Amino acid sequence: MSLSAFMAENALTIDNEKYVASPRFLNENGKPIEWEMKTITGTEDEALRKTCVKRVAIPNKKNQYQKEIDYDLYLGKLAAVCTVYPDLSNAELQNSYHTMGEDAVLKAMLTPGEYANYLQKVQEICGFDTTLQEDVEEAKN
Repeated sequence: MSLSAFMAENALTIDNEKYVASPRFLNENGKPIEWEMKTITGTEDEALRKTCVKRVAIPNKKNQYQKEIDYDLYLGKLAAVCTVYPDLSNAELQNSYHTMGEDAVLKAMLTPGEYANYLQKVQEICGFDTTLQEDVEEAKN
């Protein structure tokens, strides 16, 4: 068996997807503007997850901690990194919403329902069969 199909140059590229995140942002023709999203690599995802780890004290165990991922923070950062258009790093856009940071402006731009749907779409684009939020809820129960 040949491994040539697995070589980077032979892997199919994943196209960016367009998605109407909100009917509130309209173009000059009065139609909702499509946002553009991309997927990230497993390496990029791992680095992103590491930025969302926090140390949590273990109850009844003095000076002992465990690492936990802050999934709300992770999903917000994932959505921001995967957003190609609009450019969430644009200073003028951030200033208009009185926020700093791509994930903060994204949350400010969208209503809670729109934001939840956007997170779900980003996870779908990144290849998660079930959303991470569903996994978190299942683990809690």
